[in-house]
Amino acid sequence: MAWWKAWVEQEGLSVKGSPHFNPDPDAETLYKAMKGIDGMSPVLCHQVAALPLLQSSSASLGAVRVLKLYTPTGTNEQAIIDVLTRRSSTQRQQIAKSFKAQFGKNLTDTLKSELSGKFEKLMVALMYPQYRYEAKELHDAMKGSRDDASGFVDPELALQDAQDLYAAGEKIQGTDEMKFITILCTRSATHLMRVKCTRNLHSYFAERLYYAMKGAGTRDGTLIRNIVSRSEIDLNLIKCQFQKMYGKTLSSMIVGDTSGDYKNALLNLVGSDP
Repeated sequence: MAWWKAWVEQEGLSVKGSPHFNPDPDAETLYKAMKGIDGMSPVLCHQVAALPLLQSSSASLGAVRVLKLYTPTGTNEQAIIDVLTRRSSTQRQQIAKSFKAQFGKNLTDTLKSELSGKFEKLMVALMYPQYRYEAKELHDAMKGSRDDASGFVDPELALQDAQDLYAAGEKIQGTDEMKFITILCTRSATHLMRVKCTRNLHSYFAERLYYAMKGAGTRDGTLIRNIVSRSEIDLNLIKCQFQKMYGKTLSSMIVGDTSGDYKNALLNLVGSDP
């Protein structure tokens, strides 16, 4: 039933990317959306210098296009959101390459210089290649490597992990999240299947998202990490489990707990309610 597995995996994605993707217009949109880029890029300087001295209408149009592209008009956050939250991780990497080729600048560094706060953190998180962001976030929690891929499971270690996870999550508001992350990221899938509480990972992530927003204050690091890392894996399935567990949608909690461009970007990544 490989077709069924593939269908379920596709249904789980809340971010699927653009079906008719071209990185060059996206890179240009991002460039025009951001102000304060110091000086005209070397590539743009070359384009302007190479234009004829307005000897034809087409040359005139070309000059106007290049100069309009350069002229700062203030940061257009919505344009940035529309591009980066609606492209897959692989497509974002291609956009970054096109941005560098066209404008001679690093896209991630430009985002950092133009944006700020939680919105900046979210946009920068989206620019990491798939899985590298998770590796960065979990670096301090990871110890050693995953178990041998042969399928061997140490029953005593599985029992200990189950006990550790139970102890770490018994009082949810005081959850030892690093204990969860360490076990989930350094154990093989076979090993994890021996630990009962990992049999429904959608419940686990739904719970993490709920308690990131429940109560006073928002745990933005947890919120960003879980939405970014699961958006191209199973966030749609997590959303369904979230609604079953808590009687409200993930989107509704995001609306109530966040604001501005940060909120809009999160909602784009989460997608429509189940």
